[in-house]
Amino acid sequence: MKFLVFKKETLLFFLAVGIVLASISAWFMLKAGNTTVFNQHQEGKIRQIHMVTGEFKTTMKDGKEIEAYRWDPGTIVLKKGEKVNLIISGINGTEHPFYIEGTTIKGTVKKGQDTLVPLQFQKEGTYRLICEVHPDRAHNGPMIAYIVVN
Repeated sequence: MKFLVFKKETLLFFLAVGIVLASISAWFMLKAGNTTVFNQHQEGKIRQIHMVTGEFKTTMKDGKEIEAYRWDPGTIVLKKGEKVNLIISGINGTEHPFYIEGTTIKGTVKKGQDTLVPLQFQKEGTYRLICEVHPDRAHNGPMIAYIVVN
């Protein structure tokens, strides 16, 4: 018959290691997931959201090229009354004159430049950011982004 014998020091060592591992696991489970890294908002600060102009282009079997322009991201979400600086970088297309439906906000995004659009909505709803050059499929669009205000 074989017996396994542990010294008091060995048992204390394994007990201490077990307590440390349990503490680390508990910390990760209780604390590590509390902070949302994406889209953090600090009260009183103006949040910055970056958007770009994008182009998708392909050639059909018959040789015809088709393309579509988009805002990326296509949807942004804001809180009612929140101050936001929307920074739109012109990547594709020479220029994109735009307006935000239901507001007096207008502007133009030019290739290679950033356009700053300060936003603060007092009414909940969905507002459309529409490029005047690409408003529908007939004009390589629709180049429309949605601003959702909760």
